Amino acid sequence: MPDVIVIGGGPAGSTAATMLARKGWQVALLERERFPRAHIGESLLPASMPVLDMLGVLPAVQEAGFLRKWGATMVWGTETEPWSWYFRETNQRHPHAYQVWRPQFDQLLLENSRANGADVREGSRVLEVLFEGGRATGVRFEDGAGERELRARFIVDASGQAGLIARGRKLRKLDDAFRNLAIYGYFAGAYKLPPPDATNILIESYEHGWFWVIPLHTGWTSVGAVVDSRLGQEGIAALGREAYLREQIALAGHTSNLLREAQLRDGPHVLRDWSYASTEMVGDGYVLAGDAACFIDPLFSSGVHLALSAGVLAAAYVTTALKHPEMADAARQAYSETYSRQYSHFRELAKLFYSSNKSRDSYFWEARRILGDPGDASPREAFVRAVAGQPPQGYERVVIERGDAPPEYVEGVRAIESGRERRQARFQASLASGALAAAVPALVTGAVLDRRAVIGDGEFELSDVLVTPQRPEGIPLSALIARFAGLIDGRQTVDELLRALLAAVPAERAEEAARATVTALSLLYAEGAVSGLAEHSGEGWR
Repeated sequence: MPDVIVIGGGPAGSTAATMLARKGWQVALLERERFPRAHIGESLLPASMPVLDMLGVLPAVQEAGFLRKWGATMVWGTETEPWSWYFRETNQRHPHAYQVWRPQFDQLLLENSRANGADVREGSRVLEVLFEGGRATGVRFEDGAGERELRARFIVDASGQAGLIARGRKLRKLDDAFRNLAIYGYFAGAYKLPPPDATNILIESYEHGWFWVIPLHTGWTSVGAVVDSRLGQEGIAALGREAYLREQIALAGHTSNLLREAQLRDGPHVLRDWSYASTEMVGDGYVLAGDAACFIDPLFSSGVHLALSAGVLAAAYVTTALKHPEMADAARQAYSETYSRQYSHFRELAKLFYSSNKSRDSYFWEARRILGDPGDASPREAFVRAVAGQPPQGYERVVIERGDAPPEYVEGVRAIESGRERRQARFQASLASGALAAAVPALVTGAVLDRRAVIGDGEFELSDVLVTPQRPEGIPLSALIARFAGLIDGRQTVDELLRALLAAVPAERAEEAARATVTALSLLYAEGAVSGLAEHSGEGWR
């Protein structure tokens, strides 16, 4: 009997299987198809590069011949002509991602999980997840030998949009803000954008929605239209899939120009109502990962990244629950909150982009300019939640520069940017002048020190965190910095705090500890977790 059954061999499932097998667990991965198999979602994000590197599969991805994706070219915002945005503007370490052919890319990930020790069984279709007393205990599946059962201590449901557990237990909730439909196909002989944007993804807004155009190293180009779900279904019913897709292409000038001599080689295919989230991502004996847990509008090419991230997090949760049952609840909360926060980030950005587009005027765009439920947070709160206290990722900036974003969003991003930059500059000036020693730090109102489960080396571990209103998930702290933060009371100077801290540090480590503490203080101050710092003159910093 395996320790863990992983349902599905896509990016989420193969990642989870790899990470679990590395921790020594017996893993059975059941995949209904035989790879390579077709799948949509070819455009990766730079944020996925570190995950691929951690999995050990990045060299194979680099050698596969996939086109490097340096950024995005968009017809969006207030302009009807294309403009481009490049990853290097906000990500110096990973200035490019890849446009991947998913049958090849997914097979690399699946073979990597097999190479790491997972028992990968292709052609094994899971029919049902078995429960006993409310706990997932195994699966019923069929393969070439017929129908049978397999038991395990834990189930990772990475079954994609099939969502075996979420659908079976009625956990899936459709997102009313993104009731869209995608119709897509693959074309041969398409033109590319002019250099330096030849390998960029093109995102073009048009009357009825928006198009993606993704060049692939195979010579094909992935082309898809995202339209209102109801109107799209009506159009497809009236015209048929191919005629409807060609009708939409004709309405999008830049897309149709790139396809003016192209031939449809595969498709069209249709995906309906594809934005949703599960009300519960972790249950007794199971965890949902990737599209089996949630899926957001593909505007930011977030699907593969969320799947890879979920695979890592899910494996960490299962390992923690099996090795340290006393930490299972804390790890469960950490998994749910971390994954939900990543999902919410892309959801809020998608809402921001939809609401800021004024390049087109139609039912589709008017409906999406007033996105939001009565219970939603204010636009500024939503934006702050979207960036999760982190520096703007780039897309936020181009919304302000190229779009017609709501004033509250503009105010929010500028306040975050200017506040961080101002605090960084003042801290460095104080450090350089020697005035920092006399500064009096204080934790921001509402900040508390806590111990929570955070992701570690393939599992969750308890760590000291500083929880603030802007960082409700908590900022992880080392034991040294946690002790320092615990000393901050709004009365003692930095010099006094350091003396108290270093009194308990061995003399040979005192200088190193002091440098690390000052560096951490600068980061906490820039993040807005520490306030009330004042120069020797008594002038407050805000």
